[in-house]
Amino acid sequence: MHKVAVYAIGGNALQNPLSPNPAQSADVLAKVMSDVVDLLESGWGVILTHGNGPQVGHLMQLDGELSHTMDEWVSATQGMIGHSLALHLDSILLKRRRPERTACIITRVEVDPSDQGFILPTKPVGPILADKLVMTADWDIAETVNGPRRVVASPMPMNVLDIEVIRKLVELRAVVICGGGGGIPIIKNPDSYVGVPAVIDKDRLSALIAIKMNADALIISTSVDSVKTSFGTADEISHRKLTLDDCESYLAEGEFPSGSMGPKIGSLMEASLHNPSLTAILCQPGDALKALRGKAGTKIVVK
Repeated sequence: MHKVAVYAIGGNALQNPLSPNPAQSADVLAKVMSDVVDLLESGWGVILTHGNGPQVGHLMQLDGELSHTMDEWVSATQGMIGHSLALHLDSILLKRRRPERTACIITRVEVDPSDQGFILPTKPVGPILADKLVMTADWDIAETVNGPRRVVASPMPMNVLDIEVIRKLVELRAVVICGGGGGIPIIKNPDSYVGVPAVIDKDRLSALIAIKMNADALIISTSVDSVKTSFGTADEISHRKLTLDDCESYLAEGEFPSGSMGPKIGSLMEASLHNPSLTAILCQPGDALKALRGKAGTKIVVK
């Protein structure tokens, strides 16, 4: 079987319906598409994962009657974003006369109902809430810097229900778009599956997919060109390579905040721990192939 890369698309690559600068998103998306084609032309199979935060928030804002559940909105945005990505990529592949085509998988992810995240939900979702809704909605609500918002659990992903479908499509040389928004969170009952109000971290799910697929590379694309310590200060350092021990030390020192770089580093570490031969990389869109060759981005290595 050919080499396989799981490529996590950063949120800055996707069109935010509320964005004041759509041209910037389009430019980043073009670089992501360039990365995918570069990987294909270098003999890699590609699995694309992506975020959905702004899109879910926008749809929730439109749903004034609260007629849909959180898992349904995640499913809806997987279809919307997957369709858009597929059109972009298939058009490029057609022009380049490449044989691959895309496949979008509505991806369901099992979580543990006893996960600590369900005990104290902290992940804000959706718009700022009106006073009336704060008083009447049967939700967990927290006060944020901009006002009251709904909060949900952010549990760790345990299992990907659709992993064998993804595997078969990769074997057929499809570019698989899956795991949107961290996947649709579900719990397993004795004789059924049930969707739950939660948000799974996209990068954590990307690592799980890379592990389950025994992928050769996990590439997390983001808005910075490499992992940095002392970020934004005069002492800022860009790292081309970090060991797992380095990452542990920097995490303990608070260098990688839980709301930004922390989950990305943790995901790359997790994938490397499960498969030491996997190449774990963080880079900016457009640098994927150079990062695999050690000429850009940051590589996380076991030691």
